[in-house]
Amino acid sequence: MDRLRSEARSRVAIGVVGPSDLVEEIMMIGADLPGAADWRLVGAPHAGEHETYEKFSRIADSIDVVLFTGPLQHDLARQAGELPVPATHVPMSGASLYASLLRGVLTQGIDPARVSIDSLPAADVDEAYGEIGVSTEGVHLSEYDQPESARGFAAFHEQLYRQGATTAALTTIRSVAGKLAAEGVPVLRMLPTSHTLRLALNTAALLGTGSRLEESQIAIVVVELAASARPTYSGPGNYWQQELKLSLHQSLLADARLMGATVTARDENSYVVTATVGALAQATDGFRVAPFMDRIRADAGVAVEVGIGLGTTARDADSNAMVAVEKARGVGAAAAYLVGGDGVVLSLPLRQRRRVESEPVVATKAAKLLERLVEALGDGPLVVDAETVAEVLEIAPRSARRVLQSLAEEGLAWPMPPVKGTQAGRPRQPYRLVKG
Repeated sequence: MDRLRSEARSRVAIGVVGPSDLVEEIMMIGADLPGAADWRLVGAPHAGEHETYEKFSRIADSIDVVLFTGPLQHDLARQAGELPVPATHVPMSGASLYASLLRGVLTQGIDPARVSIDSLPAADVDEAYGEIGVSTEGVHLSEYDQPESARGFAAFHEQLYRQGATTAALTTIRSVAGKLAAEGVPVLRMLPTSHTLRLALNTAALLGTGSRLEESQIAIVVVELAASARPTYSGPGNYWQQELKLSLHQSLLADARLMGATVTARDENSYVVTATVGALAQATDGFRVAPFMDRIRADAGVAVEVGIGLGTTARDADSNAMVAVEKARGVGAAAAYLVGGDGVVLSLPLRQRRRVESEPVVATKAAKLLERLVEALGDGPLVVDAETVAEVLEIAPRSARRVLQSLAEEGLAWPMPPVKGTQAGRPRQPYRLVKG
């Protein structure tokens, strides 16, 4: 049993979200593809588009990537809340139009030159009709443009049919097909071809694999006391130096624990922090701000030079970290530097404080929410997740996630590395609240 669990974890878990018939077809196709041994499919069929995000949320903790059965499902999920894993969708194309038209001609006697079509791009429809030698003059099209456009598809088709302008409707959306059929409008549902589904599965597998590789890469961070902060002499009697080292070590540990990193002394004036790239990316807002520097300045009152090295091996990451810290020395601890495994160099600025003591503090909505959360937590740790926020503010989990996102955007909360729970699956996303 343990061996089977280990094998399941080693495979990329692909979530499949959409109508039950398409989810079932993708699951069947995926089981027979050459790459099936490298991935594990997790189906989440819905009965209606309004359930898309709910179904996704139920499997989000157990997958590495999600494949939505169409752009509508993808967009609905993005509008409803955060997507904690990479996401892609089955593309719409004119390839599905051929089979639908042929099926309509043979089974319903429709006239392909007098139909209404939704979702597909105009260029794909023109190309498909051009290849079968049929004019599009009597073909009516309503292209997909975000979920709002899909809400009018049923009325678009029905009105044209009632006016006698069309002989049938072709739609990609299951719920639209159901509504039209109930109203007596001849309707054909356009489904993606098996070839399109195979390509979409391969794309999802690549996204999931890439995400895993990125998260498992090694990141080594060298943190050095700036030259101006170093003592003029060292030795057993220099208690100030010992206190400084202790303070520096404690500040590093405070952030390192949250990202599952290790901290070791490198010499009298520097430390080495070892983490995964995924964990460090979370702690630095996707490598947009320098790690550790702001906390150390606040806790220890000294400036540090920070160099970050990435690599697939510890040796490569360490070598890149030394190059990066040398660059940090050249700017006087004004920013951290990162050197990636491909040699790319990034400058990571200090996290800017949102308020200056001399400026009046404006009580924004986000600040009031932060105040409520801090008050409710009392003397407890200022680290929360969506579940905690939902309970404290008495709101839905979806709204709680939006609250945390808004706090992070305002600089009032920092997204931390995911924390593993007691049950199997992906970890929860905690945030550390930042008091002014």
